[in-house]
This record gives sequence, C-alpha cells and structure tokens, in this order.
Amino acid sequence: MLFSHSLYSLPLTFTLLLFVSCSPTVDLAHDDPENALRTYRPAVPGVHGLISSGHPLASMAGMRVLLKGGNAIDASIAVLATLNVVRPQMSGAGGNGFFTIYDKTSEEIYSLNATGAAPQGLEASQVTDEDLYRGISAGVVPGLLGGWIAALDRFGTMSFTELLEPAIEYATSGHPIEKSVTEAIKDSQEIFKKFSSSRSVFLPNGQIPKPNTNFKMTHLAATFKKLTETEQRALRQGKSRSEALQSVFNRFYRGDIANEIVAFYEQHGGLFTADDLASYKPIWAKPLHANYRGYDVYSSPSTSRGGFEVTMQLNCIESFDVKSLGHNSAELLHLVSECIKVVKSDVYHYTADPKSTEMPVAGMLSKDYATQRRKLINRQTAGLFPRPGSPMRVGDVAVAARTSKVHFSEHVDPAGHTDSFSIVDAEGNAVACTPTHGSLFGTSVVVGNTGLTFNNGTRIGSTAPYADHVNYARGGQIPILNNSPIIVLKNGQFVLAIGTPGGESIGQTQFQALLNILDFGMSIQEAVAAPRIALSAEPNFYKPGASITMRVEERIPEVITEELETMGHSVQRIDGYSLGSMQGVLADLENGTLAAGADPRRVAYAVGW
Repeated sequence: MLFSHSLYSLPLTFTLLLFVSCSPTVDLAHDDPENALRTYRPAVPGVHGLISSGHPLASMAGMRVLLKGGNAIDASIAVLATLNVVRPQMSGAGGNGFFTIYDKTSEEIYSLNATGAAPQGLEASQVTDEDLYRGISAGVVPGLLGGWIAALDRFGTMSFTELLEPAIEYATSGHPIEKSVTEAIKDSQEIFKKFSSSRSVFLPNGQIPKPNTNFKMTHLAATFKKLTETEQRALRQGKSRSEALQSVFNRFYRGDIANEIVAFYEQHGGLFTADDLASYKPIWAKPLHANYRGYDVYSSPSTSRGGFEVTMQLNCIESFDVKSLGHNSAELLHLVSECIKVVKSDVYHYTADPKSTEMPVAGMLSKDYATQRRKLINRQTAGLFPRPGSPMRVGDVAVAARTSKVHFSEHVDPAGHTDSFSIVDAEGNAVACTPTHGSLFGTSVVVGNTGLTFNNGTRIGSTAPYADHVNYARGGQIPILNNSPIIVLKNGQFVLAIGTPGGESIGQTQFQALLNILDFGMSIQEAVAAPRIALSAEPNFYKPGASITMRVEERIPEVITEELETMGHSVQRIDGYSLGSMQGVLADLENGTLAAGADPRRVAYAVGW
C-alpha cells in the first residue's frame, strides 16, 4: 500500500479549529480596477489537511475522514459518495470520472479512469441522437463505483463502510436540498415523469422539491448499505481488506445489484446486459505530462480529451511572454483563444478510446509539434477553426484521414454537469478528481430501486455525429469525456491539485487558471475566482471551419471585448460568474505552506485544519 496512514489518533480533549471559505465573494473589478484580483472569499489555510469540493457537506464528509486518521484517497471516497446525494444532477456512483493522484511515499503520479463503455448491443444507426442523449437507450456502464473501489484498494487505509457513513446519513435522514438541484429537477421533470422509479426519487409526492427542504434518497442509501454490508460480511469471514473490497465490486457489477439493473433495462427495452456490467474494469494509466516553464503538469489520458487540451495548450502558449501582456488583456485573451482553437482541432480529430484506435500521443505532446502548430497563430487577427495537423513522430502510428459523413445532427450541447474536488492530507498525498453524470442527471432514468442514474456518455459531443469518425457511438466503446483533474509538481515537490466541471469549457478554464498561478503568481482563491473566457463552436469542434464564439465573463471590462472584436473575434458577454467551478489546493514552496480555494461560481467550499 503506497499511501501511509496520514494522521495520528486525536485525544478526546483535542480542540479543533476548522477553517471554512464561507464569506460571500465580491470581486472588485467594477469599483476598483487596480485591485481587480482581490476577493472577500479568502484562500483557506491548512496544516493537517485541506479539501475543496463542489458542496460544503461533501467537503465536510471528507474532513471527517481526515480527522479520523484517513488519507487523501479515503477522504475522496467519502466526498464522492456524498456528492452523489447532495449534487445528484452532477455525479454519482452510476456516473464516470477521473482521478489524478500524487502518492507522497513513491513520489509518483497516477491516473485512474473510471469510465464505462456503451452497451455491446448499441447500433447507433438504429437510434436517434435524442435516444443517445437521455432516456432508456442512452448511457454507458457505470464506471465511477468501480473507480471508488480501485482507488481505495490501491491507496486507501479505511473501510468502505466507514467512508460511506456520511452519504448514507444524508441520504437516509435527509439534508437541505440546494437551489441548483431543485432547478435541475425542474428542467428534467418531463423525463422523470416517464419512469416511476425516477418520479419517486426526484418528484416526491409528484412535486418538485423546494430549496432548503429536507431531501432524502432512501433507495440510494439502501444500495450503499448493501455494499457496506457485503464488505463487513467478507471481513467477518476472515477475508482480507482487498478481498472484501473485491466482494463489494462483484456485488455491484456481477451480483444482485447488477441483476436488478439488467432486469430494469430488459423490462423497459434498454440495452444493458449482464456481460456489459461484468466486463467493466477501472483503468490505471500513465498520466499525460507537459513541462511548462519548469513546472511538471500531469492530467488524464484518453478516454478524456481534457488532459490533451491542457497539456497541449500549455505547450502552444509557452513561447509567448504571457506575463508581459497583462492579465486578461485583449492581447493575452487573443493568444489564449488561438491556442485553444489550434489544440482542439487536433484533440477532436485524434482522441478516442485507446482500445479502438492508435493515437499519436507522443507527437501531440511534443514541443516540436507545438512549434509547428503555433505558426497558425496570427498575433493581430483571429484565425478560422483549423484543420487538424499531422503529429506523427518516431514510435507513433499513422492515423488515416477521416471524412465527415453526417449521421446525427451536427449540433452539440456544450454544457456539462460535472463536479470536481481536490484534497491534500497531512502526509502530502494529493488527489484531484472530476466525476460526472455528463448531462443533468445523466440519462435522467433512475434504475429500478437502486437510486442510481447512469452517465449519458453516448450523447453527441462525448461521441462524434459522424459515422466514420473514430469517436462515433459504438457498442463496447468508451466515449470521450472532457474531465481532466490536474496535479502540478516542481522539482519533484507538490505545487497544485486542481480541477473543474464545465463540459466543453473544462480544458479551457483549467488552462487559464494555470496561467493565473504559474505566470501571474495568483493565490489559489484569486486564480479560481478571476474572470475568464471559453470558446464554443457551431456546429461543433469536430468540424474544421466551424464558427467560433468567444464567451467572456462580463467582469472583464467591455473595452477589452471591443478590442477582441476588432481583432476578428465573435464575442458574447455573459454573466460574470458562469464558466466552470474550480476547486484547488496550492502549495507555497517558499514558505512551506498550503491553501485551498473554492470557486464562487457554484456552491463549492474549501475546508482545512
């Protein structure tokens, strides 16, 4: 086991000081331009541990674990299970996700892809794009629960039972439902009404829950209890911790819970079979890596495109003197936008399930290729969305050019419904994790009495609308997400753990946050709260020549957007706090201290002790 037990036992007389980022955020850009980076929500200090997640109850669930002596992975499982209860529209055990893990003992970075495949029986030519988006025909095998088990088995120290206690408590006894959840239920109510299993969970008494009312998820609690009882029974039988965890995995993917899932889909005309569930395995993979100005940046490999986006965007912009241009100047935002376009043209062309294709990974990540592609960038004028390049290098394989035979609608919904969190424990272990349901509540179908909804990874966007594209929706193939939690080291020392939700904007917003920290020296709270941009494409980023719109948070002065428009950008000003919701933990290497930041764009909170 690579993670050491991170905290000593606490005496009963111990007095705890818990720091929470709880004050309202006020960015002063409008009233005080010279101090536009200031914020009234502080970075949260920590000595023994720090957690920043998408909901205060989830952050506190993880902190409860750290206080008991658990490590960063232990706390991650508590956070993930609690997010399933308090942010069910964003992620859950039936969803997918990615972990990037720094193990202090080995000083190695690990990537865990907890992503499931489309059912083997899927024939995309026989369904509509709406079928792939929501409902009984949509979705992929739930990967995240398996990821919980895999991470806990390899790096954790505590029992699965202990770690699910907070989530089971909130699901059984209830918790004050947050406004964004009730709004998501309102947006999804029509499809919920089609299934009694969905109505019973999200439309209790036939009504949309009101914000701050006590909300329960008793069927989900029952599923979680089945899993914890399985672990405890195995331990009583004398099985090892690892064997007990495998028993949990087997019950979910091959036992009675799997049987209930399959029976529900058979009853309603869905495609998932026992073989689909039984064949699932979480994937430990080598993370993608880029060195940016002496910082080693690690993120998720395929089956995520976001890790490629972040690392390649950093390579693309590295030759420019970013700091001299000024933070969020028109010149800098122009460069950021152009780098995003150049990189997305490659990423959308080449990335797919590695079992289904050969990707020119080394070429895509090389500095030489970045130099070649950078030639497309004009410093004064916005360019068109380009064709992909040819990142072939020694050790890579040739990838055939692809045509654009349209099968589904080309229009892609860029929104995503995802969560993210970052944790550092007392021993220096770090986790950045980004779980997701894809769209709101994923498929929006609660599977029987399990309380689970699946990730709708078959939707156009995660899959290509073009029948001859490598990422077209195919049975048994894992679609591409954009989740890309990041860990940064410098000279082998931990610097940063950060991630964000945001669908299409994930790789873009993380790119800007890294520039904020690594080039402009911002604190973690300043970096995640600072205004930013994101590009959208019509009809989509799969298509060269697509029309690109730059969405700009309105806290960026209007004079800047006017300059961008004169450079040829199509600009749309949007609400000042609307792109993503980053959570991160940042080390001050000079002073040997740590602080966490929580994005004010959603209900994210950081806690430390």
